[in-house]
Amino acid sequence: MKNAPVSLNAPLSEQSKKGSDKNDNQNVKGGFSDVSGENPMLAAIGLESEFTLFLNDVEATPEKVFGDPTKLLRALSLHRVGSSYHIANGGAVYFDSGALEVVTPIIEIEKECAARAGRSLWEGIQYLRSELDNWDLETGNKTRLEGFSTHYNISFEKTKSELNENQSVEKLALLLSYILPIPVMLLVANKKSTGIGVRPRGNRIEITADFTPSASLMVAATTLITGIVRKVMTWPSYELDMLEKMNIPVIKSYKPMKHTSRQGWLARYDCYDTNPFTCNIGEQIWDTTEFDSKQSLRDIASVIQKVFYYPVARISGSFAFRLITSVFSGKMASLLDLDDRPKEYEDVGKLCTWDNLFPEKELSRSKYERVLISSILKRTLTVDGKAYVPVGMKGWTKVVFVEKSSKARKAFNVDFLIGHLEKWEKADTLSKI
Repeated sequence: MKNAPVSLNAPLSEQSKKGSDKNDNQNVKGGFSDVSGENPMLAAIGLESEFTLFLNDVEATPEKVFGDPTKLLRALSLHRVGSSYHIANGGAVYFDSGALEVVTPIIEIEKECAARAGRSLWEGIQYLRSELDNWDLETGNKTRLEGFSTHYNISFEKTKSELNENQSVEKLALLLSYILPIPVMLLVANKKSTGIGVRPRGNRIEITADFTPSASLMVAATTLITGIVRKVMTWPSYELDMLEKMNIPVIKSYKPMKHTSRQGWLARYDCYDTNPFTCNIGEQIWDTTEFDSKQSLRDIASVIQKVFYYPVARISGSFAFRLITSVFSGKMASLLDLDDRPKEYEDVGKLCTWDNLFPEKELSRSKYERVLISSILKRTLTVDGKAYVPVGMKGWTKVVFVEKSSKARKAFNVDFLIGHLEKWEKADTLSKI
């Protein structure tokens, strides 16, 4: 199916290669700032996917091929920092240590938030692929994107003063590394998987997994991960004895290893006595802590889904919830049921594309998305009788404006801007009449 167009209320803003002042940008990944005190007020999620670039079927480094995104992306709006630029739907495109990355904005956690995040990420992938197609046409080259990984970021708002001695973001990450791997691998992993990881990132928990060429499975995984992680955050303790107290089945031979990148934990194939990524996921061969008889991976995932039924259902749309249940029950195939990793991984944006599963007329943009879109489109905002124009970003939580008359710079928090959102959007609409 051909790529569906990104649905926005206004065209891409004019190209700007100068960007904003470096002091108005901070290095951010996956929709969240790593800077203390920059958390959004609303609980939020963010996704990022990494891709390997191939030029004429030879692996290439995007920095060496393009220099920076200004040589590839035709319609740049707000520069973030280094080689990262915002795109029209509020997300961003990065060149990062040899990889091409597409990142969503923060999206507040509410009903269908996973569908919004999945839509945003795949719109970004689609946009990047279209820009590569244009570059190919102009230069006579052939590029392709090979999917590598997707990171699922879930905000963690508790401060140290709110945590007891049995709670910390590090303990939470370790606890989740025993809960998430089996259900997540059934939704997004493949036979050649590098594993399912959990990393503590201060103001968020980051789940690392393989990129999946199925947008629908990615939305399902985002739904499941968000529901489980947010529920476990409410538990009175993050110690491992909570697994038994909450009746979470764990494979007896399993022991997570230290994550291969940054702090955290990883469920890799050699963390089990049998490789879970290559076995028959419906075969009952696993000894677990909760059952006397052997269980299949599908059995284990189904039990975990039941434990977190209501937290997942509260944020899920019917489409994602049915998909999760169908994969775990065996009514729908998992990528692990296939003989090998699907060929769609090797040419993302062409062999696998965005089918516009959630059109904007049926699923509105989140408030945070709308704030970022208005900022990227450089819509004039009037506050206390003064007119401000967006010129840059500070993390994902602050937009930097220039006041038209004085040329003074002022940063507004995205939560403050939500309170002005309808007036902001309406004023822009009226200006075009």
